[in-house]
Amino acid sequence: MLRLEGLRLRQGEFELTAELTVRSGAVVAVMGPSGGGKSTLISAISGFLRPLAGRIIWDGVDLTGLPPGQRPISVLFQDNNLFPHLTVQQNLALGIRPSGRVSPPEAAQIVAVLDRVGLTGIGPRRPAALSGGQQSRAALARVLLGGRPLVLLDEPFAALGPGLKDEMLDLAAGTLAAAGRTLLMVTHDPADARRIAAEVIAVEAGIACAPVPIAEFLADPPTGMRSYLGMDRGKVG
Repeated sequence: MLRLEGLRLRQGEFELTAELTVRSGAVVAVMGPSGGGKSTLISAISGFLRPLAGRIIWDGVDLTGLPPGQRPISVLFQDNNLFPHLTVQQNLALGIRPSGRVSPPEAAQIVAVLDRVGLTGIGPRRPAALSGGQQSRAALARVLLGGRPLVLLDEPFAALGPGLKDEMLDLAAGTLAAAGRTLLMVTHDPADARRIAAEVIAVEAGIACAPVPIAEFLADPPTGMRSYLGMDRGKVG
């Protein structure tokens, strides 16, 4: 279980507060207008932004003062976080060990997870030799290998075409949820949220709200979210 207790964050002049709980194994969308604090929230949970106040707790352990590498968290950003000078296999090895040195059984795991995400035989290539969709699959494979129980997705598939994006969303949600891992996904698209998430954290006006069921959120969003979701035009995407 993830708990944000009295959390207060600041980036420049912008401040965000959060008091919420996410149950273990949940798939939760994080939604709100651009500049509303979604990425700020993800940065704090993952350890890249130190809070002004409050605590970040995972399964009873206070993570607030821990550096990113010591948190039970994997993060996947839109740029995929692949090192261009390393092969795909070497990039994935970093998901198992920070040194990148893996045992023969672990090397076999890398081959297996590449097969799982549809990248059979891609291991020796460098990221520049891959399509955008293949890079997204490779980055997701690294998250799968890491095995960390909390996964944060900060719009990693936003640049992909609709069909490939849906495929990657299904793959991410299906594989991570099947393993019992908790997933928070930042998205601007209600259709993406509806596709894989059961709940939504609304981030608006400097507040990250407690998760609510997605059907409830889309049927009757907070007042400040109605224009963002297109409710003023009579339709939610």
